[in-house]
Amino acid sequence: MALTDNVMLVDFRTTTRYIEAMSTFKSDFLNHAFARGFVHQGTDLEALDSLMAQQSVVAYIGFDASADSLHVGSLVQIMRLRWLQKTGHKPIVLMGGGTTRIGDPSDKDSMRRLLSTDAIKQNIAKFRPIFERFLTFGKGATDAILLDNSEWLDPLNYLDFLQDYGRHFSINRMLTFEGVKRRLDREQSLSFLEFNYMILQAYDFLELYRKYGCRLQLGGSDQWGNIINGVELVRRIEGCEVFGLTAPLITTADGGKMGKTAQGAVWLTKDKLPTFEFWQFWRNTQDADVGKFLRLFTELPIAEIEKLERLEGAEINEAKKILADEVTRLVHGQEAVDAARATAESLFETHSSTNLEALPVIEIKQSDFDQNPSFIELLHKSGLAGSKGDARRLIRGQGARLNDQVVQDEAYVITPNDFADGKTCKLSAGKKRHALLKLV
Repeated sequence: MALTDNVMLVDFRTTTRYIEAMSTFKSDFLNHAFARGFVHQGTDLEALDSLMAQQSVVAYIGFDASADSLHVGSLVQIMRLRWLQKTGHKPIVLMGGGTTRIGDPSDKDSMRRLLSTDAIKQNIAKFRPIFERFLTFGKGATDAILLDNSEWLDPLNYLDFLQDYGRHFSINRMLTFEGVKRRLDREQSLSFLEFNYMILQAYDFLELYRKYGCRLQLGGSDQWGNIINGVELVRRIEGCEVFGLTAPLITTADGGKMGKTAQGAVWLTKDKLPTFEFWQFWRNTQDADVGKFLRLFTELPIAEIEKLERLEGAEINEAKKILADEVTRLVHGQEAVDAARATAESLFETHSSTNLEALPVIEIKQSDFDQNPSFIELLHKSGLAGSKGDARRLIRGQGARLNDQVVQDEAYVITPNDFADGKTCKLSAGKKRHALLKLV
């Protein structure tokens, strides 16, 4: 028999049980999850609630390893694991060392670039320090563990795997999943390699159930079809009920995808995004998003968040600073918060240039001046402009500044005279984005 739709599903976007459940959950984890906006869809929430109220549950989230850092989109899932552990359950952080070699077609318009095994391993090695800021790892009952699915996927005999598990999956049903339908509706290629991803993710759940007693898979709403496959596969093969729970796709008040900016992704490591720019990203949150982001990305009590989100006018800026402080503290530590606050004060309040250490720095050698580095080139190199064309448009719009002075000449070439103290000068894009040019 192939997988069917007989799993009990609850989509709280469209049922009144969402409101009712807010006061009826028995488990701390689901109470926190609903209060903070972490739930989109789930399988048999009543049974899951009872299980989590009675015992410590092992749950996992899978993370793709196609980049050398995680970004803000991953932070939603990391915070879910953090709350899971804080409420007495055991998190599994599953790295997709095996599945990254294939690529998840969910929410993708085209097949992603395939990475070598070595590149994937290098990426995974960079992820652990991020998780260690949020989770306690060890051998205790609720200590987190970090696994790599290449451990069981690499040794698979393909023919045996297809014989044992392939018969449980319906191609007809897999074609109905949103990520697949989107690609096919747009007449965009969906490779057989990517199509295998759905089966392999379901197999991950089966392996984690067998080896670690894992009963719950968490993920984003784009993973719903994949999660259902795993829930049903475990039920059919092992005869045990396991559960799936998704979080909504986080968007901003204007409908944009959360964590995406004109300059690219908002990364969680300072080598990919300077800590001041990370702090400033949260400081620039739209007024309407402050309460939602405080719930999702901080651990402030709900009552305090409700007070902050009621602020209006200029007062809402204080709530945004608190949001920026709290998220930056979790991701980068208190020192990064202190440095960002001091830099922001220097830039926007005292207009001092004595406390700018947290700004991104671009080093330039004296010999580089022989190449006549243009202002446009340096705006692009600093990340203040996504391209040289963006830099030109910035200048034409009078948004480009050098040492706080508007630059209107697109052909302007920076010289050693622009380094007022002989060491640094400041580049700016608008009033809120800055970088330092350092002479070495």
